[in-house]
Amino acid sequence: MNRLLLSCCVLALAAAFSAGTSAQGDPHRPSLSRKATSLFASSDNCIACHNGLRTTSGDDVSIGTAWRSTMMANSARDPYFQAGLRRETLEHPTRAAGIEHECAGCHAPMLQRAAHMDKRETDLLHQLAVPDSDGAGHQLAIDGVSCAVCHQISGEGLGTRETANGRFQMAPLGSPRVAFGPFAVNAGRARIMSSVTGFKQTEAPHVQQSALCATCHTLYTEALDSTGKVIGELPEQMTYYEWQQSAFYAEQRSCQSCHMPEVPERTRVASVLGEEREGLSKHVFVGGNFLVLRMLDTLRTELHVEAPSAALDATARATLQQLASESATITLVGKRTGAQVTADVTVRNLAGHKFPSGYPSRRTWIHLTARDSAGQVVFESGGLGADGAIAGNDNDADPAAFEPHYDRIDKSDQVQVYESIMADSDGRATTGLLHATRYLKDNRLLPRGFSKGSATPDTAVHGAAQSDANFTGGEDTVSYTLPPSAVSIHVELRYQPIAFRWAQNLRPFDAAEPQRFVRAFTDMASDSSAVVSQATMQVP
Repeated sequence: MNRLLLSCCVLALAAAFSAGTSAQGDPHRPSLSRKATSLFASSDNCIACHNGLRTTSGDDVSIGTAWRSTMMANSARDPYFQAGLRRETLEHPTRAAGIEHECAGCHAPMLQRAAHMDKRETDLLHQLAVPDSDGAGHQLAIDGVSCAVCHQISGEGLGTRETANGRFQMAPLGSPRVAFGPFAVNAGRARIMSSVTGFKQTEAPHVQQSALCATCHTLYTEALDSTGKVIGELPEQMTYYEWQQSAFYAEQRSCQSCHMPEVPERTRVASVLGEEREGLSKHVFVGGNFLVLRMLDTLRTELHVEAPSAALDATARATLQQLASESATITLVGKRTGAQVTADVTVRNLAGHKFPSGYPSRRTWIHLTARDSAGQVVFESGGLGADGAIAGNDNDADPAAFEPHYDRIDKSDQVQVYESIMADSDGRATTGLLHATRYLKDNRLLPRGFSKGSATPDTAVHGAAQSDANFTGGEDTVSYTLPPSAVSIHVELRYQPIAFRWAQNLRPFDAAEPQRFVRAFTDMASDSSAVVSQATMQVP
């Protein structure tokens, strides 16, 4: 009976694999070669055996189900990524093809590697827009950071500058292709996988190490002038290096320990004759971008989204839960001295990297409200408007300005915003990645154990936070001076994955992708941020 079941599964999956790699190409563009497309298998070939997984207590830990509604699976569908990529190609038209090829390295790595093998640039925006039936290139692009990407990355050079920007080394070409995994290989089951997918299981501990994640979460961008000449470089995302300088590194708490937590009981890792294993990692990849996860559902037809609405909603809610429980906390101590009311607000970073980390559109800030005995607001700093802008924040009001870092706040138009502000070669604030050469401000909350005095240049603090004695590894304290009539104080730490200015600066670009994102952000602006932590007290 098991042999019959196995034979049926093998035949069915082999047919699915064949169907997934034999689509007709776009008649207006050269098709990817068979050799290039054979580098990878699309996710549906893996999900067939790695779904239907449940623990003995009944929890669904299916790998494909969890992955499909994540930002990893939708890295190329991401509407902000598409909008930003189109902006960069419009601003730097002489380098457009190279920009698409470079960005595809992390957002559509299968398409990029296949195109590279065929010695051509990656026409990513075109491949993302074509219908599903228009060729293997679309499927490789739309599948984002898929199973066959991470499980083919070799351990060679991981964690170094040479493999940053998605320049990872892949397993050597051959037949069958190598698929790296964390477990010891059972020879019989390896033959099943090889005959069905063309991949050979290989035990490799590096897939559970932070250095694997570093290849795409360490990103340097080159600044270009109007002719396309390189004029500078920016350490745009340094999450891995931030982690290396945190207490999490010393405690051997990896990226996977938070973003791919282990199942706490023995679990089957495959639904077809899979054996129970200890240490199966959940492929949930929970990060911080709840806003784009919800946009994916709203724009599912235009973006070719496959994950069900319920799954995207569940991942968005899991993201909000992680933000509320594992990112940061806020505490409040207020006092009255004579006629003066003061409040010390302390924010503590719980993450193993800066908070927020990653793409520089992200920000978190302190919203403080003081009320009198009648319940009327007598002081407010950091209120959020229905359009997603922060009241008093200079950058939201003026794209050329930015809000400084504060140690003390005594005016309602001052607000503590933890963020990175990029500058172009003329020193002007910008949200154009390929204009940016340095940071005017980077006061994002430091992880515990991080020393700003000995930080590497690529992870350094910039602006007034550098000299703020209260801004240290793990926390920051801001002192507020409030009106004497204040009798109650409420503070909340809010987080916004796409800041208001980053959305608004897309408005001038008359192209489908930027305009689509601006419309979606405008519709969702009032829900574009979330409360991470909050506290309330009565003034004695």
